[in-house]
Amino acid sequence: MTLSKATGPCLLNGSLIEMTGPKRAIEIVCPVLIEFDMRIKNGEQEKDDQQLIDGDFGCYDHRTYPPLKHRIYGNGGTVDMSLTYVEHAVEATIEIVISEVHGDFTLSLSSFIEVMGDYEEIQLFDGIVDQPMGFRRFVVAVTWDTAMLLKFNSASYNVERCCSFKAQLHGYARQNINLGLASVSVKVTWSTVQSF
Repeated sequence: MTLSKATGPCLLNGSLIEMTGPKRAIEIVCPVLIEFDMRIKNGEQEKDDQQLIDGDFGCYDHRTYPPLKHRIYGNGGTVDMSLTYVEHAVEATIEIVISEVHGDFTLSLSSFIEVMGDYEEIQLFDGIVDQPMGFRRFVVAVTWDTAMLLKFNSASYNVERCCSFKAQLHGYARQNINLGLASVSVKVTWSTVQSF
């Protein structure tokens, strides 16, 4: 389409791009929309996966507030989500490798971040470790210049270890932890989308 002051809009042959309709809505009234499509992996193809939940919800506030709990009901089950606005956030990419495993053990791994003066827990892993392994990467938003804590807990052997990483604008930090049951190597890489 071209626009001329003399003739007004002019449609050129073949210039239209056919658009499909919106999946959910025609109008959005909130500044942030969180949309999700969560599935249970059942096979090689996406069509084989079972739909757990499919939906969205809006966030209306750009101020720091205590974490909100939101329950989402779906055909395949229910998912509880927690969200908050983190001011001056940096991105922490957490990479964990477990080596020298001495038998199988349960492991709970949590990240604690500061929100409004309190530390909020984010559960990253809860399961059984029976061999050396590398976890998938975890990404957490952390307020710049505060400490992010990681807690490793094995209830089956009554072992608990913590480590702390100070949030930076860029760069990375490493720590090695001996659980007695295994050795753990932790790398946290810091990055930002914008400077502040």
